[in-house]
Amino acid sequence: MSKEIIVCKNMSKTFETARGPVHVIDNVSLSVRENELLVLFGPGQCGKSTMINCMSGLETVSGGTVEVSGKAVTKPGPDRGVVYQRMALFPWLTVMGNVEYGPKVQGVPKKERREKAQHYINLVGLEGFENSYPNQLSGGMQQRVGIARAYCNEPDVLFMDEPFGHLDAQTRYLMQEDLMKIWEKEKRTIVFVTNNIEEALYLADRIVVMRNCPTSIKKEYEITLPRPRDYVDPEFLRLREEISAVVDKAL
Repeated sequence: MSKEIIVCKNMSKTFETARGPVHVIDNVSLSVRENELLVLFGPGQCGKSTMINCMSGLETVSGGTVEVSGKAVTKPGPDRGVVYQRMALFPWLTVMGNVEYGPKVQGVPKKERREKAQHYINLVGLEGFENSYPNQLSGGMQQRVGIARAYCNEPDVLFMDEPFGHLDAQTRYLMQEDLMKIWEKEKRTIVFVTNNIEEALYLADRIVVMRNCPTSIKKEYEITLPRPRDYVDPEFLRLREEISAVVDKAL
């Protein structure tokens, strides 16, 4: 059994607004195992993104605790990377410049960081595009740059917040396949947010179904389907129907 790398105990989050407090996360306890690909799945705007923001340190919890690798999370750190739906790539930097940016800021010597960046550029299938700028790349290619940049920092955990949500259906499917290939070659603990049931089932080792805001855990599913997964496999379709029904009841 893999060790637990993320441990959330009684995690709660309330935002103070001009209209009064907004309670977003309600007493969530959750652990994520090392090298596990865990999917947080639930209706839109239910609080999934706030959960990974609290786990990554971008937000502080209002109650309870979050630990990564045994250390309390109070702010962002190099052991945690985040990939968003729309990548905040630096438009004035090339693919190489974007991917090597983290190690450069950390003071890694040029030769070493270039070799590391090249490894991850190759890993995501962008060899030959090192000198291209973001505006010269498709949406899927930009997401590959974002994934390579996150991996290049060598975090213990990657948080992915609906990273393929703005892509067209075909590109989204291809990116899911690519993510599986990358993850199988360079294992990382990944917490992936989506409200797409097919995407959740295609990617996950475990799916955590969330209730509507304020969010809490409705049910968990260990997904043991062999990889690569088939969208029309009878067991895939059965799980799709079952989990969709659970989400409907979670609203």
